[in-house]
Parts: sequence; C-alpha cells; structure tokens
Amino acid sequence: MVSKGTEVMTERQRVEALLNRRKPDRIPIGPFAPNGFTALYHNLSIRDAYTNPEGIYYALRKTCQDFGWVFFPWMAYASLGAWEFGGEVRMPSGRYDQAPVVTRHPLEKDEDVYNLKWPGPDSGFFGVSRKFNELARRERLDNEPFNSSIAAGGAFSLACQIVGLDRFLKWLIKKPGLAHDLLHQLSEWNLTGLSKQKDVLGTEGVLGFCGGATSTNDLISPKQFEEFVLPYTREGQARLRALGYKHTYVHICGEHNRNLPYWAQVDFGDPGIIGVGHEVNLQTAAEYFPKHIITGNLDPAIVQTGTPQEVYEQTRKIVEAGKKIQGGYIFSTGCDLPPRAPVENVRMMTKAVNDFGWY
Repeated sequence: MVSKGTEVMTERQRVEALLNRRKPDRIPIGPFAPNGFTALYHNLSIRDAYTNPEGIYYALRKTCQDFGWVFFPWMAYASLGAWEFGGEVRMPSGRYDQAPVVTRHPLEKDEDVYNLKWPGPDSGFFGVSRKFNELARRERLDNEPFNSSIAAGGAFSLACQIVGLDRFLKWLIKKPGLAHDLLHQLSEWNLTGLSKQKDVLGTEGVLGFCGGATSTNDLISPKQFEEFVLPYTREGQARLRALGYKHTYVHICGEHNRNLPYWAQVDFGDPGIIGVGHEVNLQTAAEYFPKHIITGNLDPAIVQTGTPQEVYEQTRKIVEAGKKIQGGYIFSTGCDLPPRAPVENVRMMTKAVNDFGWY
C-alpha cells in the first residue's frame, strides 16, 4: 500500500510510465471491453452499447471514473465485417444477448469472393463508431492514456465473419487458394484504410488494435495460423509502425498457447500491449513478449458467477504474478467484462488491485 503523504499517480500516468519502460507506483486497472457492463450499470440497454454512441461514451467515461479504471474509449464488436460488407446482423435484445449476432453472411457463394465490394465509410457499424470517436477525440482525461484507436488486425477474423466461420475454416483445408484470395483482398482494404484514418485521427493519443478470437487453437492448428494468420497480421502492424503509430494493443483471445511463437514474430510497437485470456499463463506470455507490457488474464466467468471473496482472491493471485513481469503489467479480465456481472464482484476485483498492486 502507498505510504501516507506519497504522491499518487493517475491511471493515465501509470500507463504512460509503462509505455516509457518505467515502473508505476501501482498496477493500472484496465478491464477489457466493459461497454456491456457499463450500459447496464447506467440503466442503458445492451443494444445501446452498439447503437448509441453518445450514451455509451458518457456512460463508459463515468464508469471508469467511478471504479478508478483506465478510461479507453472503444466501441466495437467481435463480428465486425459481416454487416459492413453487405450481410445482416441482429442487435442484442434478449436477456442473454451480449453482442450483435450475424444472421446473414455477405459471401453466400464461392465465386462472390471475386466480386467483393469494399464498404463505404458509414457502412454497417462504421457510422456509429465514427460518431463515438468524434466525441472521444474532443477530450483526454487524467485516466485516459489514449483517446482513440485504429484497427489493423490482419484479415482472418474479417474473413470468418464475411464467409461464415464454419465454411471459411473448411476453405483452409479444401480451398486454401480461395481463402488466400479473400485474405489478400481484405488485407488490401485494411491497409488502404489505415492511411485514410491517419488523415482524420493523426497519431497522437491513438492506440493500434489487433485481435485473434477466431484464430484460437480450438479452431485452427499452429501450422494454419502460420500460413493464414501470421502474414496478414504482420503486414497490418508493419503499416501502423510505418505510419507513426507507436503502440498496439493485441487481444490474444482464448487458447493460443501453441500460436505464441508466431504472435511473438509480429512488431506490436515499442512497447506493445499484449492481452491474454485465462488460458495463457501470465509468465508464459511474459517469456514470449519480454519487451512488451502484458495484460489479462482474470477469467471473466468468475466475475459473473463467483462470490465476491472468490473474485477478490483470484484477482490477488493474478496481481501478485503480474508484479513480477519485467516489461510491466496492466490488470484486466482475459476477455469482455460480463455485462451482468454483479457490481459487488466488480468492486472486489478493483479492491484487490488497490490492496495488492502497489510496487
């Protein structure tokens, strides 16, 4: 615990210290993707988290202030690509819905790959996220190290959403050439868009983003990762570095232990921020990424279903492991903070970092 009279850093200062390879006074708290939780905490709907940019921006801002978290304004969803390229999604409406669900994938026939039309700037979710980012860029608070993001995650996840996960994974085996044709097109679209986004956003206060939910070892082999994921991910991150973006947050979602040697070949910045789920041990992540900041890996399920004391104890163990990481550590859940997690559990998670996270 901090000594009486000692000056305490803000959450922004803590993250900025890590980015400058200095040790902060305490581990920062940056819970991953809390927008659904934030919406319900402020009496909005889960749907608002994906359709109401102004409402969710101010709700997220206030939630991070209430809990003492790092505020990173980010509005996105895992199925990005299907709606934007001409498919259809259903917005969350039922009690157990947490995110938009794809109801029709845009590429229904194999030959549609060669007639793929690039989406416009306001297609699908893009118009909503643009309005959100316009709000975010107007201010930068003392708990806000970045106030915008730019995505360059390669093309694999986009392809899975555009074609359909099951069908695209079959292509990797039966039609690898067709899979690469689509991945090349999507990579070209992504790279072209990065330069345009830089013209709008600039580089100051902008964090690169990359994710890997559909490339988990539960779905593809390490060999397939090396062939179909690594080249396009590396290409996107190289473009970010060339454009002047210094740092990328990568969300390595799910079981990726056998993919870590390949993830480690990508330039995520100086340093990057490497997020892992509960499936990947923090020390293992630190060994593969010794020059980067590690974040994660509290299992979101325990925040949803555990007792307050169980959440507190599990967070304590993770924080004590994180303090040993040489490149620095930011506490986070390993994936989305559950929208209906009990508020008391979320408070206990935060309390454990405040109790045990001081250096």
